[in-house]
Amino acid sequence: MVVGSGPNGLAAAIVLARAGLATTVLEAEETFGGGCRSAELTLPGFVHDTCSTVQSLALASPFLRSLPLAEHGFEPVHPDAPLAHPLDDGTAVILERSVAATAAGLGPDERAYRRTFEPLVRDADALFAGVLAPPRPPRHPLALARFGLDAVRSAGGLARSRFEGERARALLAGCAAHSFLPLSAPVSAAFGIVLALGAHAVGWPVARGGSQRVADAMASHLRSLGGTIETGHRVSSLDDDAVRGRLALLDVAPRGLLRIAGERLPELYRRRLGRYRYGPGVFKLDWALDGPIPWTAPEAARGATVHLGGTLEEIEAGEAAVTRGEHPERPFVLLVQASRFDPTRAPAGKHTAWAYCHVPNGSTRDMTDAVEAQVERFAPGFRDLVAARSAMDSAEVERRNANYVGGDIIAGVQDWRQLFTRPVARPVPYSTPLPDVFLCSSSTPPGGGVHGMCGYWAAKAALRRRGR
Repeated sequence: MVVGSGPNGLAAAIVLARAGLATTVLEAEETFGGGCRSAELTLPGFVHDTCSTVQSLALASPFLRSLPLAEHGFEPVHPDAPLAHPLDDGTAVILERSVAATAAGLGPDERAYRRTFEPLVRDADALFAGVLAPPRPPRHPLALARFGLDAVRSAGGLARSRFEGERARALLAGCAAHSFLPLSAPVSAAFGIVLALGAHAVGWPVARGGSQRVADAMASHLRSLGGTIETGHRVSSLDDDAVRGRLALLDVAPRGLLRIAGERLPELYRRRLGRYRYGPGVFKLDWALDGPIPWTAPEAARGATVHLGGTLEEIEAGEAAVTRGEHPERPFVLLVQASRFDPTRAPAGKHTAWAYCHVPNGSTRDMTDAVEAQVERFAPGFRDLVAARSAMDSAEVERRNANYVGGDIIAGVQDWRQLFTRPVARPVPYSTPLPDVFLCSSSTPPGGGVHGMCGYWAAKAALRRRGR
């Protein structure tokens, strides 16, 4: 039995079904998919992703790559370039699939960028296998050692020591800001390196038709293995008739585990779960647009993902403000213009886009003006194209997905203290003191992202417990 139908819950169910167990997924909402849902949030005919859109980790995931998802409807669509990062001089830094092509746009940092990423790309499969695994002795120690020397550093420190120019520093800063950590924090560099590596090694595609297609393909594969999915079934206790006495893998945050199993858990373990730290939330906007975003830098149209934050220093200041519990006036904005490359998401001649910025956990402040000001800064006339918008503060983000506590879409701080001890420090982090209850959400290693590896490792741990 799996509770929760996000990519990790579906991954866990597939592993159990492959092992011959009768497997059912119970989902509280009326649609399955967790962070891979799509909906018409603005106007009829405009398809928006309620959370995840760019699926780089799905292509990097050793488990998801092993599944026949293409046979079940998942089609990745690659943009001309994975990422654009506009600057105030009217140009944009472009993260290309090619390391050499990316480096060529970085001026004085061309050689430094190539020296940093060319060895990592050669070892990409080994690195992804190591990064997307629970803490354990590395199978490819040399590859991970090269990565680890930079990964443990702060993103700001690495950017300043490795690169001379504004363009390379801004590129790394924008990628590292996906971590939700201040760029002065140790290991924040790891997130920037992994994301840039993903762009070079597998790309940053979107799913044709919306991210729901990722979940749909996983669900279809699960059903082909004999598994079933039941939506509209909220599990509030282990005494639920569908769960009682069965092996249960819970795709829930630690707060959800306390709600479902709290009365059966030892007091010490409950206290440790209660101390689990959630990170900043997001404020998210979705737009139905009457035309493509009019970027000042024409090359910004080549990227499905666009980072809006200017320089390293500006991104640092914005993320530091969020860490202090403040709302930055000029937030770092992560924008995706998927319909440029997937026309199925909007009526002919129209477009969709979404963007979010980081805010303090649980924030209910309306950041619409601040976010749209950042878009206008690099694309004057953008607001004139907005036919309709949908806004979600952190409270609404959590309402749509209970795992996103306070709007935290990576389900817990991923700093040095909590990156390898999610949700608590245990030899098998997916296990709980209850022998038939396991946690398989993004609050376990390797953490947030659409990769399914939390569910994969949790299901493997459950099967080992049962001697299978």
